[in-house]
Amino acid sequence: MNFMRFKWLYFLISLLVMVPGLFSLARWGLRPSIDFRGGSVLEIAISSKVKDKQLVTAVAKVVGGEPEVLRLGQGNRIQLRLRPISLAEKARLMKDLRHEFGQIKEIRFASLGPALGRELLVKTITSLVIAILGILFYISLRFKEKSFGICAILAVLHDSLVVLGVFSLLGHFGSVEVGSLFVTALLTILSFSVHDTVVVYDRIRELRHLHPRLPFEDLANLAVTETLTRSLNNSTTIILVLLALFLLGGTTIHWFSFALLLGMISGTYSSIFTAVPLLVVWKNKQEKEK
Repeated sequence: MNFMRFKWLYFLISLLVMVPGLFSLARWGLRPSIDFRGGSVLEIAISSKVKDKQLVTAVAKVVGGEPEVLRLGQGNRIQLRLRPISLAEKARLMKDLRHEFGQIKEIRFASLGPALGRELLVKTITSLVIAILGILFYISLRFKEKSFGICAILAVLHDSLVVLGVFSLLGHFGSVEVGSLFVTALLTILSFSVHDTVVVYDRIRELRHLHPRLPFEDLANLAVTETLTRSLNNSTTIILVLLALFLLGGTTIHWFSFALLLGMISGTYSSIFTAVPLLVVWKNKQEKEK
């Protein structure tokens, strides 16, 4: 099958997938967790039925600020997002809530100052830039052509934008926040994405030595044909594991596993239908210029 014959269709599919997310990123951005903006999170389980307005009023009366109330699942678990508070303030808040609403169980408490949040954000951006530059340098050095490295990076950026766009939409419509675990998922996705790309690129390089007179588009198509089954089998095993984690894992890793699952699916697609077609377009343009 001539896969490269439909390269513009692959680009159109990628564009259609990315446009809603890019619009969301430009309009609403991402919803940062306390890891980035600083603050405190208190997860509790309340035995009685309490309205969100009642909780907001009771919490604000003790610690001030503008507390947020998030209900986790359909049970009685509630997450309170507050300004940075101390352990003494948290103890006073729990005492007041128990007095007002009855039996309350504390599940989790975490607090992070704004300065630490900003520092983590800077480190996150730095790590992403270093990872992308490292991938670009490695692939360019390995294949001795900058076109391979740049096209691989464009495919990686494609996957990153897909994941960022989806989480921007989830943040706006579903109050899903991004934190340090999301950054870990994003960095892992970069390695997932580039792995299959290197496999296909390496096969293209081998075929160029075996068939030096064959047009580059035919070489790329042959490389994709020969590596497609291996890439799909490899990716499917990982996707099944991530799907199990997403469906059966706890709430702590729920969105982390979803980000990995989304990135793995996008990375499998982009390695074959984005990275290689981009390289074909680049090489065809070079041939025309010659």
